[in-house]
Amino acid sequence: MIAFAAIAAGFLVVPYMIIGAPIEPTMGIIQKIFYFHAPIAWLLLLSTMMCAVGSVAYLFKGSEGGDRFALASAELAVLFGVCTLVTGPLWARVAWGVFWTWDARLTSSLLLWLMMVAYLLARRYGGPGAKKLAAALSLFAAVDAPLVYVSVNVWRTIHPKTTVVPTLAPPMARVFLSSLLLFTVLWGALIVVRLRLARAHAALDALEIAYEDAREARS
Repeated sequence: MIAFAAIAAGFLVVPYMIIGAPIEPTMGIIQKIFYFHAPIAWLLLLSTMMCAVGSVAYLFKGSEGGDRFALASAELAVLFGVCTLVTGPLWARVAWGVFWTWDARLTSSLLLWLMMVAYLLARRYGGPGAKKLAAALSLFAAVDAPLVYVSVNVWRTIHPKTTVVPTLAPPMARVFLSSLLLFTVLWGALIVVRLRLARAHAALDALEIAYEDAREARS
């Protein structure tokens, strides 16, 4: 409860910080979407890598906890991926004059999101080996995640490079880091809640199996 109270307070304070942040002279006020877009894009990458970590634990150690962690992370990757792919084109429409271009950063981000969607589809419709199939897909996604980050430095692109954040003016940097911290704490809180829900479902399934076994034993 304390974490969620802190998050709620953060979502009251950070928007005022964004409003009060200096206006970037080239793009104007539309640049302020950066304080939302960049942190959620970071969470897409974080969620993907954490999904891979959980999947490795499941594939090589048979960890059901790792599998639950991977699933929770994948769900958040899809959620924050949608947010990234919505806010990015909104920003691009003003900054570049188009909603979408097959830029290296945009294309690799879309591919990453599609792989995480494929993970969830494989979990649901992959049959008896669904968990292992999905876990393998997450490892491919984990390879793409670093490429998304470095794409702007490796290929010719109109997307801002990774050097933007270190060169932010101190007032802008404070706002960005506050927003980044807020969204990261939100991610952690959502993971904890989702894992508790998954454990509750697992416990309920175990009770149902035990009940059915007890009924059969009486018959």
